Amino acid sequence: MTTSKPSRNPNTVQPVGENFVWLTAMGLAAGIIMVIGMILLIFWKGVTVFWPKEVVLVELVEDSEAGLNGVTTFAGAIVDEREKLSRDPVTDAYKDEYSFFIGNKEVYGQMYYYIDVDQVARMEKPADIMVAERMEYGNAIFYPQALTLANGEVIPADTDAFNTVLQKRLEVVRDRRSAITQLEKKAIGRINHQLEDIRLEKLRLKREHGSDAADHPNMQQLLTREAQLEAEYKELDAASSALRELQQAETLTYQLVTGEERTLALGALVDVFKPNTMSFTDKVAFFIVHVWRFVSENPREANTEGGIFPAIFGTFAMTLLMSAIVMPFGVLAAIYLREYATQGPFVQSIRIAINNLAGVPSIVYGVFGLGFFVYVLGGSIDELFFPIMAEQGTPVFGTGGILWAAFTLALMTVPVVVVATEEALAAVPRGAREASLACGASKWQTIQRIVMPASSSGIITGLILAMARGAGEVAPLMLVGVIKLAPDLPIDLEPPFIHLDRKFMHLGFHIYDLGFQSPNSEAAKPMVFATTFLLIMLVIVLNLGAILIRDRLRRKYASGTF
Repeated sequence: MTTSKPSRNPNTVQPVGENFVWLTAMGLAAGIIMVIGMILLIFWKGVTVFWPKEVVLVELVEDSEAGLNGVTTFAGAIVDEREKLSRDPVTDAYKDEYSFFIGNKEVYGQMYYYIDVDQVARMEKPADIMVAERMEYGNAIFYPQALTLANGEVIPADTDAFNTVLQKRLEVVRDRRSAITQLEKKAIGRINHQLEDIRLEKLRLKREHGSDAADHPNMQQLLTREAQLEAEYKELDAASSALRELQQAETLTYQLVTGEERTLALGALVDVFKPNTMSFTDKVAFFIVHVWRFVSENPREANTEGGIFPAIFGTFAMTLLMSAIVMPFGVLAAIYLREYATQGPFVQSIRIAINNLAGVPSIVYGVFGLGFFVYVLGGSIDELFFPIMAEQGTPVFGTGGILWAAFTLALMTVPVVVVATEEALAAVPRGAREASLACGASKWQTIQRIVMPASSSGIITGLILAMARGAGEVAPLMLVGVIKLAPDLPIDLEPPFIHLDRKFMHLGFHIYDLGFQSPNSEAAKPMVFATTFLLIMLVIVLNLGAILIRDRLRRKYASGTF
């Protein structure tokens, strides 16, 4: 005997709230699409700056009122073609315009040029036009004429050996530049640090022994060592000057599209290429090399060019240091509030205060960090351990540094860790605690061996939230340690290897500096997107590491709730 399914009455009223289920799903989908779209937009805007763009030779119409400093012929790469934001005063209509990257800032006084589409008479792509990335003044666009070597040999640009010899000499120039950096920042920098230590030790002896300090045995040793270091300094400085002279010995002669001929030392060049004759493989290789330089080199030209390695390193080091500080304080505070404190009005008021602290603007934490950590704690440390530096007006810990930046962000994110840890501890079943106590374990043994392992995944969740918020903060860091350009990293090979008193660079502040403080906003715009994408990737990598640890703990302690 078969039974038939009852037919659905079209007039049946749907349960209340069914439509809201679909609405919440649509909201989630819209949020995911917006986040993915934002990341893809930042990625596309950021990576295209490293892809070589073809250069066009532009001729304007004869009766054009435009022109670049009176020049009606120029060369540049098309950056964008868009609708003008302002109306034409004659036709009262919007027009399309080109945005060109023209380079040669020292010639034109600008690197970007905008012109109406209807003002362009002709555009072509010359095969022999060359683009040079320089240490200063941005890129140059020109026709190469000749290469002059250090021995006086001149290689014309129309010979087959020109490009090969030029690339080989540029490799030598880059190696020589690295050697100069090693000499000046490592060897000479090390001697400068040692000379500074000797100067401070001499001041200490004079302070302790007064007029008898000159006859003190340690003073004589210091003077001898100082003379040795000064001799080493002169040798290294002479070697550096010799290398710099070699950088200027070889030159490249080129001609602008206006016909003006100029000469540039190879030491001022980073790379040269002919974008209009590059194959797809050449462009991919060019892209990979420049991405690597971006993440591994130091910035230059007011941070609008070069790399951002110090900012990546500073962000990573500060975030790890902040996490190492915030986790013990946050977890111990949560354990006390949940497991030991007598629940009552006082404890409840503390919880309310912690929740309110999570909503305090970050700049308030920056002001507090400057006043308490830098001026109070740092000043006290200088008076106790570095009195001579304090007297000289050169504070060590009494000024902004990566240590105080980490403490400030740890204070800002500790409410997140406390709340997440409390929730994780509360989620551990009461029966697990009672079973442990019934077996004779003490309360601390129960917390240490039963409660904490079971709630470890939830505690790591709090760490993930703290890292995500702390890594992207900028406002408090501007007051307690971050700077535009940091010549020395907070961690290096010089004793004591970890320099917590040093200022540092940060990706978030780097983005702010490029976007709002750069003297050339157009040149900085691509770098803003590239740096933003790297910051997002760094936060994702740090979070993924914490998530992997959390998942491993979750599998190990299967009784965990989170």
